[in-house]
Amino acid sequence: TRAGVTVSVYDATIPPQKEQILAEADARVAEIQEEYEMGFSSAEERKRQVIAVWNEANEAVGDAMADNFDKFNPIYMMAFSGARGNIKQIRQLAGMRGLMADPRGETIDHPIKANFREGLTVLEYFVSTHGARKGLADTALRTADSGYLPRRLVDVAQDVIVHEEDCGTSDGIDYKLLNAKGEVDLNLVGRAVAADVVNPTTGELLLEANEYITGAATLAAFEQAGVETVKIRTVMTCHSHQGVCQKCYGYDLAAARPVNLGTAVGIIAAQSIGEPGTQLTMRTFHTGGVAGGDITGGLPRVTELFEARRPKGEAVLAEISGTLQISGDKDARILTIHNEDGEVVEYTTSARVQLMPGVADMAQVEVGQQLTRGSVNPHDLLRLTDVNTTLRYIVEQVQDVYTSQGVDINDKHIEVIARQML
Repeated sequence: TRAGVTVSVYDATIPPQKEQILAEADARVAEIQEEYEMGFSSAEERKRQVIAVWNEANEAVGDAMADNFDKFNPIYMMAFSGARGNIKQIRQLAGMRGLMADPRGETIDHPIKANFREGLTVLEYFVSTHGARKGLADTALRTADSGYLPRRLVDVAQDVIVHEEDCGTSDGIDYKLLNAKGEVDLNLVGRAVAADVVNPTTGELLLEANEYITGAATLAAFEQAGVETVKIRTVMTCHSHQGVCQKCYGYDLAAARPVNLGTAVGIIAAQSIGEPGTQLTMRTFHTGGVAGGDITGGLPRVTELFEARRPKGEAVLAEISGTLQISGDKDARILTIHNEDGEVVEYTTSARVQLMPGVADMAQVEVGQQLTRGSVNPHDLLRLTDVNTTLRYIVEQVQDVYTSQGVDINDKHIEVIARQML
């Protein structure tokens, strides 16, 4: 060992913007409470709005804290190098602890505004005890389940081996160049493109079909040229009769070069998904009836997706394309879709179920479009859309679970398992 790093309590630097963010959140919560007392919203609605305000404030404090850290701060170096800890844990040290869950898993709408550097009040301390006990109970239960997941994944993916150099397909999946944060998506590095990538304004060829995206510099050139989506080769559309081909799989992530023939990519995928499974929380949390039922999170959600089960808190999908009409009373909401052929489809949901953004009265909807918040039943999605849309949904949902826990997994591992689900 050449060098080490020490950590002091003073390294947990509290962002100066925290006070203002909390003051603004308090003011918004007071407004929500006033509306509730005047009878403009239900207790359920009030709680949901308050939780949303505090979650937003917690994110804002966390972002301010990350921006405020000195790049040579020992805590910052440990977390952002990937050595120990993640942003969520640092947020509790230097940001705010945020909202806690009670023993039933319901969110308590009284947040812990303090962090461990400032110290907790007596009330905040007792609100935290639920989470501490749950954490210990979960750890005991989690290890058995998370050990069983990779075993099942290995079982289904063990025959996925790189058998040939190129299956010759021109099929692929359109991938957005930028991720949700507006940054270049590094999941594209090491992928072969399924079609020529051209500059949309000049028509200049940037990368030929079947060539690899070799690094972040190539993606930066695409971004500069104004390319928004790239069609990439993926194992989900590979036409190899046995296993997969080198071009569809892309780079071996451990060696940063095209994967060798004979590599057992199925086993690698199963282990890559299964190993971080222990880090996923085993919690099913109830968010005030937002999805009309319990929303499954963590490891149970990953299992639910890979086993293609009917999810809890199922979302409503449009069975036909047409015009949506919304009616109902304070208890139930009726969604009716009419199309030009005279077909009519009607759905009845609880009035508490939230609609997806852009879904409103007299809006045009497409077949397979998600109308309400919740988890989509993959069987329904496959029936209404196509194989690629369904596989892409499974990959995105599994990725969401891992990302929310600060675990970074490359999409191609999830794609290998998704391919085996068909």
